Amino acid sequence: MIVMPRRALDSWPYPPPGGWTADDLDQLGLEGPNGEPDFFKRVELIDGALVFMSPQKRFHQWVIHGLSNAIGEQAPASLRVVDQMDVKLGHRQRPVPDVLVIDAAAADDFDRTYYVPAEVHLVIEVVSPESEERDRLTKPLRYAAAGIVHFWRVENNGDQPVVYVYELDPASKTYGLAGIHHGKVSVSVPFPIELDLTALPR
Repeated sequence: MIVMPRRALDSWPYPPPGGWTADDLDQLGLEGPNGEPDFFKRVELIDGALVFMSPQKRFHQWVIHGLSNAIGEQAPASLRVVDQMDVKLGHRQRPVPDVLVIDAAAADDFDRTYYVPAEVHLVIEVVSPESEERDRLTKPLRYAAAGIVHFWRVENNGDQPVVYVYELDPASKTYGLAGIHHGKVSVSVPFPIELDLTALPR
């Protein structure tokens, strides 16, 4: 159990009545309750609760960087690839996907702190040990409910990425598994993407 000093507890940012909202995140700033730099830099909002993300492992960072670059090179001019930007799914939902494919017009607005589902064409989550439940269960449910059509989950299998590709069933607002990709990815939606997972740029 972590025991926080009294000073930290007294100044901790307790949630407002009804819990945190997606708009509250823009008011938190980056500094922590006792002046800790970048305290709120890696935080997301799930079901009204602030979730602090653990430091990235090298596998996680490599796959994010590799997929962002490889997919970005194949994206049409109307789309852009960004990483680790917020998506505002609703009043109490503001997760931070690892990789996003979004409208170019949204990406070109450098003042944006989040995107909305209508601007998002693909969400990718790279599973880490500390985020398994969120990345496999909680967040996909929220993305599907918000109407994001394409979702990929990336797992670590012996330090090689395995990509699980999902597509939204618009009737049930749930994801159906469209394919499991080892070594190579070949999909036609949301646009044609061909990836060699064994040769992602490092």
